[in-house]
Amino acid sequence: MENVLDTLNSRGFIEQKTHDDPLRDYLESEKVTCYIGFDPTASSLHVGSLVPIMSLAHMQRNGHKPIALVGGGTGLVGDPSGKTEMRKLLTEADVAVNVEGLKKQLSRFIDFSDDRAVMVNNADWLTRLEYIPFLRDIGRHFSVNRMVKAESYKMRLDSEEGLSFIEFNYMVLQAYDFLELRKRHDCRLQMGGSDQWGNIVAGIDLIRRVEGNSAFGITFPLITTAGGAKMGKTAAGAVWLDPDRTSPYDYFQFWVNTDDRDVARFLALFTFLPMPEVRSVGALEGADLNAAKSILAFEATRLAHGEKEALRAYQSASSMFGARRYPPGLFPSIGIPRDNDTLDDDTVPQNEMRMDDFIGGIPCFKLFHSVGLTGSSGAARRLIKQGGGYVNGRRLEHFDEMLTINDIKDMQILLRAGKKNFFKIRIKS
Repeated sequence: MENVLDTLNSRGFIEQKTHDDPLRDYLESEKVTCYIGFDPTASSLHVGSLVPIMSLAHMQRNGHKPIALVGGGTGLVGDPSGKTEMRKLLTEADVAVNVEGLKKQLSRFIDFSDDRAVMVNNADWLTRLEYIPFLRDIGRHFSVNRMVKAESYKMRLDSEEGLSFIEFNYMVLQAYDFLELRKRHDCRLQMGGSDQWGNIVAGIDLIRRVEGNSAFGITFPLITTAGGAKMGKTAAGAVWLDPDRTSPYDYFQFWVNTDDRDVARFLALFTFLPMPEVRSVGALEGADLNAAKSILAFEATRLAHGEKEALRAYQSASSMFGARRYPPGLFPSIGIPRDNDTLDDDTVPQNEMRMDDFIGGIPCFKLFHSVGLTGSSGAARRLIKQGGGYVNGRRLEHFDEMLTINDIKDMQILLRAGKKNFFKIRIKS
């Protein structure tokens, strides 16, 4: 079996790692337990969290045992990494609600059955610590001079708000997590984002000082789009893994709208498709490249929301934009339908109207506003004047054009505002 280090490296996951050769030997010699911490600042993870999630899934697929640590304890303190101002402190009730949401989402990607993976909450040990014994036993191993040089603290120290004492403790607490997991689960590998490098190294050093054992670390690069945007951020806000915050259809559309330059990279990072198939994307263009985007969207949605929701989103998109054709040699591993048969879509917003409503005609701007595609009649007028209003794929030329029974196709009317916002009106005779 391929060393998981090679798997992660070939797919673009690794930015830095400690002890190159010893780490490789460690991963080849035994079944390894590794962990990543997830900050419970919200009840849902978002697309920006997918790199650490997928890395744990790859570890499991390569025979190793992942630990997903939910920071119920450190979440009460707040991680200063990458922040120019202090995070809002959460209550214990807030953290408890958020932890439950994260557990549900992580289970989509990682199999926690039969002890194949473990989910832990660091509140189980951090909230029980006694301050003076902790300072004497653990705090004495940390140099303040070294801590203030860590990248995770530099930004805050240079900011106007500065670094609070409670946040200054975060590195010590995360290092203690690593030590605790070494004792409880023989975990000797911690992984995380590039902003966690200082915290991970602190944990490795603490394990060496307290126990004399070796430990290892891997960090991931910050993923940005080809256009320079932070991964998972859109004009509408974050793209969440929670279907109540970002619907499976909108999640699917997020991936379909991937920049051409990012398709191969995102297929490597955010799907489990074989790398020889992923590398073939570099030679694609036009319709075949767009088909690869649909494959990315389907596979990513299937992982986050399941096969059924991925198929529904795919079929809804097919009814809106037309079904893709996938040549037999393109991604033979995919489970996406390769023909043009699609089911009726029920994930696109819709309602019913009577045939009689259209006999006298309805001004198109009023219809766009009434179904919620715009916030006001004025906004509907501007949208259509600017060329952003469509009926059944036809661009509207005049905002006051009357939509009549002649615009009904197959007992429905499909409205579109801009590139991605649809509304279907089903007609009752």
